[in-house]
Amino acid sequence: MTPRTLVGGSGLRRPDAGGHAWALSAWALGLARIGHRVAFVDPGPALDAGDATADLLEAEGVAHDVAGAATFPAGERVVLLNVMGAVAPRAGDAVSAIFVDIDPGYPQFWHELGLADMFDGHEGFVTIGENIGRTDCAIPDCGLDWVTTPPPVVLDAWPPVAGGSAFTTVATWRNPYGTVTYDGVSYGSRVHEFRKFIELPRLVDAEFELALDIDAAEVRDLEALEANGWRLVDPRAVAGTAAAYRSYVQASRAELCVAQNMYVATRSGWLSDRSLCYLASGKPVLAQDTGFSDNYPVGEGLLAFSTLEEAAAGVEAIERDYERHCRAARALAEEYFDSRTVLSRLLERLGLGKGR
Repeated sequence: MTPRTLVGGSGLRRPDAGGHAWALSAWALGLARIGHRVAFVDPGPALDAGDATADLLEAEGVAHDVAGAATFPAGERVVLLNVMGAVAPRAGDAVSAIFVDIDPGYPQFWHELGLADMFDGHEGFVTIGENIGRTDCAIPDCGLDWVTTPPPVVLDAWPPVAGGSAFTTVATWRNPYGTVTYDGVSYGSRVHEFRKFIELPRLVDAEFELALDIDAAEVRDLEALEANGWRLVDPRAVAGTAAAYRSYVQASRAELCVAQNMYVATRSGWLSDRSLCYLASGKPVLAQDTGFSDNYPVGEGLLAFSTLEEAAAGVEAIERDYERHCRAARALAEEYFDSRTVLSRLLERLGLGKGR
C-alpha cells in the first residue's frame, strides 16, 4: 500500500516568501518523489490568491489544506511531519505526529525557559541542528531523543544552471523572534553576525548582492552596507514567489551565507535549505560555519568561514577555479542532500519505513 503522509507548516500565511515556500514544500515534494501520497496542512487562515507555498504545491500536484486535516480514508493511520509544530496534534486522531525543527535553538530554549512547549503531543523529534546532543553544542536536548537530518532538496526541481555574476543570498536582517537569553548567554539574529563581515566586498574582486529584508529604520546598517559595496534588492520583488526565488538563485554566481547568531554561537550544525538549492543548481556556497564542517566535506563546492579573512579567502578560492567549484557543488547536493536519500533515511530512523 502506498504510504500516506501529512506535512504540517505555516507557509500559507506568507504569500510573498518564495524561499519559505521551497523550505516547506521540499518535505512534501520529496516524500511524493519516494512514493508517498502527500498533503500539506496549514492551520490557516484561508488561502489568498497568489500564495507562494500553495502555488508551488499546486504546480507540483501536491494536495494542500487549510484550517483542517487532509482527507484520507477514515481510520487509516498516517504520519504528520509537523514543521515547527504548526499543526496542533489532536487526541484521538489516527496520526503519528513528528515534530520537525527547522529553527534549531529557538524551540529548545523556549521550552527550557518555560516560554513555550512546542513538543507536546508529538511522538518523535527531528531537527536540522545536526550537532544537537553533542558536547560542543549549546542547544539543550530537553530530555528528548532527537533524530538529526539535513534539510532535503528536490534535485529535479533544481537543475544545474551555468553563469551568474554576483555572490547573492536571500535573507532577513533580524528574525521575528528577537534575542533569546539562556544560562546567561544571549543569542541573536543575522545582524549580529553580518556586521563582522561588512567590509568583505572591499577586500576581494567580486560582486555582492543581497536580497535582504531589512527595515528602513536600520539607517546605520544600511549606510554601512552601501559604503562597503553591498548591492541591496527587495526580496519580495526578486524572490517573492517560488518561481522568482528559483530564478534568483539560479541566476547567481554563488552564495555567500552569513548565519543567524543563534546558529553560530550554539554551534548547532545548521545548514540552510537555501544553500542546498544553490548547491543543487551548481552554484558554490561560501557559508559561515555553524559546525556543519564537522558533518560534511568542505573546501570544494561548499566552503566554510568563521572570520573575515577566511571569508575573503573563500571568495578568492571560488573565483580561481569557478567551474571546478560548480561541479563540486552539484556533486555534494547529489551525494548528501538529495531528498530521496535524506527522507528515506529519516523515515527509517524514525521507524516508519523507507517509503518507495
